[in-house]
Amino acid sequence: MANVFLKRKRKKRLELGHPWVFQSEVDYIEGDFEPGDFVNVYNHQRHFLAKGYINPKSQMIVRVLTQNPNDELNAQFFMNRIRQAWAYRERMIPGVRSCRAIYGEADFLPGLIVDKYEDVLVVQILSLGMEKRKEWILQALLAVFQPKAIYLRNDVHVRELEGLKQEKGFWYGTCDTNVQIEENGVKYVVDIENGQKTGFFFDQRQNRAAIKPLITSESTVLDCFTHTGSFMLNACLYGAKRVTAVDISEHAIETAKRNAELNGFTNVDFVVANAFDYLRECVQKEKKWDVVIIDPPAFAKSAHAVPKALAGYKDINLNGLKLVKDGGFFVTASCSYHVHPDMFQAMVAEAAFDAKKILRQIHWSGAGYDHPKLLAADEGDYLKFAIYEVHSRK
Repeated sequence: MANVFLKRKRKKRLELGHPWVFQSEVDYIEGDFEPGDFVNVYNHQRHFLAKGYINPKSQMIVRVLTQNPNDELNAQFFMNRIRQAWAYRERMIPGVRSCRAIYGEADFLPGLIVDKYEDVLVVQILSLGMEKRKEWILQALLAVFQPKAIYLRNDVHVRELEGLKQEKGFWYGTCDTNVQIEENGVKYVVDIENGQKTGFFFDQRQNRAAIKPLITSESTVLDCFTHTGSFMLNACLYGAKRVTAVDISEHAIETAKRNAELNGFTNVDFVVANAFDYLRECVQKEKKWDVVIIDPPAFAKSAHAVPKALAGYKDINLNGLKLVKDGGFFVTASCSYHVHPDMFQAMVAEAAFDAKKILRQIHWSGAGYDHPKLLAADEGDYLKFAIYEVHSRK
């Protein structure tokens, strides 16, 4: 194994548990290596820090697998890591059958994402180092999960940054690419072939359950950016009188309708519309709901996009707040990593001021148990989720 030595003047992120070594932190490398090979990482005093795999084409030149010098990086190492990841989910979510089973860096397997949909696995391999260990990964997944099928969703741009081609298709076995799952007592049909990401957003599991106290048998609910209807379905499950589900995608709304039918919910009005326009129109018509839910896709893909993203978030939050009945509840979220929690809360506060509302925060959280976060890696702190009680300012 080649040895990577880091500069003396650098932030001690690696020592705190950060999973990446950046190009700018490397002083020199001793020994020969091929891209994707395992390497040792040392500080400037030649003190061992970590083992990982290297890709000189990536800004993250080394991704860390372990900080234990005694760990042998072999097939058994990957088997153990995958077993540990699944054991953690089984402990934190008893009886779980569908969830994010492996969450890359947070499970000490950088560049590997595995979502479990009942007995089907959907896998994303996002880095060259993991691509070179595909056979080890496949054998470990088969041993730990005994899946009926494994589907690859390697149709993501980040692979190209690693020198890898995009692809998707069955890796092991075959099955219907529309898979039925259950979460929080709600049934969903998940499109593993063409759905966003791997087909479903597991990170909001606990947050979807958190809306239960807001709902009564008389509650009217507006769910904007409903996607395939997850918050809408939970509102129905908890007894809402009437729910309006809005999304710009006809395909998403059709899937949401299918999910509502699957669960026997008939109290939903489906709207195909741009949520920005729909919210403004509803404000003009002076419509009101007991609960308004705003869960948009990421608006900021980079730090440069943050000002524009915050303007977009403020627009939908301002109008969303205006649609909440006095004493009702406002549920809002952002999955843009670059919009940090303090920025998001400041934006909500500005929106509340402009909407002449006083907000009482009753819940704040991030991603669920199957999306753990390394404390040293701020990059994992992407999801913001809040519930506010809304009161009019006279």
